[in-house]
Amino acid sequence: MRGFFRPHFDQNRFSLRKIKLYIAASLNGKIARPDGSVDWLEAIPVPQGSDYGYAEFLDSVDTTIIGNKTYQQLIGWDIPFPYSGKKNYVLTRNQSPGKSDQVEFITSNHLEKIKEIKQQARKDIWLIGGGQVNTLLFNANLIDELLLFVMPVVLPDGIDLFEGAPDFKLLELTNSQTYSTGVVELRYRIKNE
Repeated sequence: MRGFFRPHFDQNRFSLRKIKLYIAASLNGKIARPDGSVDWLEAIPVPQGSDYGYAEFLDSVDTTIIGNKTYQQLIGWDIPFPYSGKKNYVLTRNQSPGKSDQVEFITSNHLEKIKEIKQQARKDIWLIGGGQVNTLLFNANLIDELLLFVMPVVLPDGIDLFEGAPDFKLLELTNSQTYSTGVVELRYRIKNE
């Protein structure tokens, strides 16, 4: 058709933000003790001059998604809120979660709200967890990448990486790295089809 103009769009410039589950787990797939404690992580040494890529990862995201149990555990540590300067969302079923200058509580329509957040064109999103929220987003095809740090420890009991009934999915290993401490970093792309 004469005079018809079709603009060219840079697909990378307008691509959706990725939701990345960046998390540590025991060799048997536990992300925390039954009470939510992650004190066992302190037993794993950090290689000198390394932070397992945490600072670089933290710089690559501007938004976090946290389950309410994980958030309550976090604020109970009596430390400054570690994700200041980022947009932080806490998923909860509590209709009166209180007020916070650090986080915005999402009390209903969780998946719809997360889809809206993902449409915004900025940096990526860190899904901090825990197990219930991981499964909720996993089953809704909202997690794009899984960055799993397998720690050389077995916990006798605890919170699973995916609690409840996660869907069957194939993952594509995109990178792996081993550390002198016995930690293994596995990066997966989740095939959401």
